[in-house]
Amino acid sequence: MREKREVSVRGSNHDDVRRRNLSTVLRHVHRIGPSSRSQLTRLTGLNRSTIAALVGELTDLGLVTELGPGATNQVGRPSPIVSVSARVAAIAVNPEIDAVTVGLVGLDGNVHRRIRHETESSPSVTEAIDIAADVIDGMRGDLESGYRVVGIGVAVPGLVRAHDGLVRHAPHLGWVDEPLAGLLEQATGYPVQAANDASLGAMAERYFGAGKGITDLIYLNGGASGIGGGMIVGGVAAGGVAGYAGEFGHTRVSGSERTDSAGIRGTLEAEVSRKALLEVLGLDNADPDELEQALLDSDSAEVRAEVERQLDHLAVALGGAINILNPQLVVLGGYLAALHAVDAERLSAAVSATALGAPFGSVRVAAAELGSNLLMIGAAELAFEQLLADPAGFDTVRS
Repeated sequence: MREKREVSVRGSNHDDVRRRNLSTVLRHVHRIGPSSRSQLTRLTGLNRSTIAALVGELTDLGLVTELGPGATNQVGRPSPIVSVSARVAAIAVNPEIDAVTVGLVGLDGNVHRRIRHETESSPSVTEAIDIAADVIDGMRGDLESGYRVVGIGVAVPGLVRAHDGLVRHAPHLGWVDEPLAGLLEQATGYPVQAANDASLGAMAERYFGAGKGITDLIYLNGGASGIGGGMIVGGVAAGGVAGYAGEFGHTRVSGSERTDSAGIRGTLEAEVSRKALLEVLGLDNADPDELEQALLDSDSAEVRAEVERQLDHLAVALGGAINILNPQLVVLGGYLAALHAVDAERLSAAVSATALGAPFGSVRVAAAELGSNLLMIGAAELAFEQLLADPAGFDTVRS
């Protein structure tokens, strides 16, 4: 006789439904911008009275504001415009090999402040935390009087364990198994979340940049700390089981003896490097915009040869990624965007030679749109996540 088993199915009570609906409305206004109640009704599938009640609750929580109705061509009474509160903000931190950058980002995606504290050498974890804490302390008067800060998001150039913000390995910084999130939380008093910088860049471009409306994209960034990447697959960030996914920089693209930061030969990071571009240009340093302009202005055959060599290796990595993931869009940031700007046609032709025809035919390669604000916005999005998931239950956000 077959054994009888009881199956427990957890139902949804009224509070669960309300929580999800509040989250849905706040996410829409946060990511698509100011919206009328009628737009929110169409986007969410909820009825008008439910939207009115949810907007009223979010207004009482201080998370959204309502403005007078805008002019429309629709028949009937115009609907009020719902916007996220300009006072709700997050702090963003990005440690790099030559600086620690701290920013203040609003729930509307606007970067209100960005402070770059340069360092003479790669900062240790303790030094990075001290710098960030000092900058935040210097801002604290303005933060307490003008904003409601939900927490801190940290964009780390390395592998970060998702559930606790432990930096498993940031090779260019020399960090191994460092409890960055916990230490920064102790130093500042704000809740802290940390993740890989390129993964956060993918998220920022998906919601606020070149990837708006795109459900499947790959983001690759080239910076002082090498090459990293992030993926959005089916509308969901693909981080892997522990948050380490997207390390495109360590993809093998050649048989050369050049090694990357992990000691692996012939990888994308080994072959396509900011350092090599600066050397051939005769520059000691340059931000992405300056590097791009220098490459565009150069008429040197040596510079051209190096750019073409790097583009061809970049194409090998992109072709493989396109074959595996079949994205709608590939977004390039940092010095990779500079390479794309110099000769987008060569890159496209080289990618087409390594990618299958069907997935290549449905993909577009573009430069990142958010520029120097990208990692600030991405890190802030990480800090906003708990608020967006449960607006009413997030008790850190309070007057």
